Amino acid sequence: MSLAPDAIAERYGRTPSRRRRDRWMLLIGGVVFAVILVAWVVWAGLDGQKPTVEVAGTGHTLMNDERAVEVSWRLSVPAGNDTACVVQALNEDFTVVGWKVVEIPASDRYTRSFTETVRVAQEANTGLVEHCWLT
Repeated sequence: MSLAPDAIAERYGRTPSRRRRDRWMLLIGGVVFAVILVAWVVWAGLDGQKPTVEVAGTGHTLMNDERAVEVSWRLSVPAGNDTACVVQALNEDFTVVGWKVVEIPASDRYTRSFTETVRVAQEANTGLVEHCWLT
């Protein structure tokens, strides 16, 4: 039994209407992908630049007689932004033994230096600024 070429093409889905449908599906998929890509680029581009906060620890002093640690750091933030920082004291096992949230008012200077005393529950061996954020 011999089948005509059209019957074989129909059996295996190679008809002209099937090819047109596949092309349309590919075109629609490409358009949907392009719309989503353009929407994401516009959304990400319009998000804008947020001011960045940079903090660098400059030192610490252990005050064991007062059970406290004095932590010094330098904060860089665009002028006119209130900021808050978490200052921590750690023991030799890197466990937090004291912490404090320090609220810093806005200033017209970009970079400023600070020193804060953190009371501790146990003996500490270091102090640092965990992180800062805009308030």
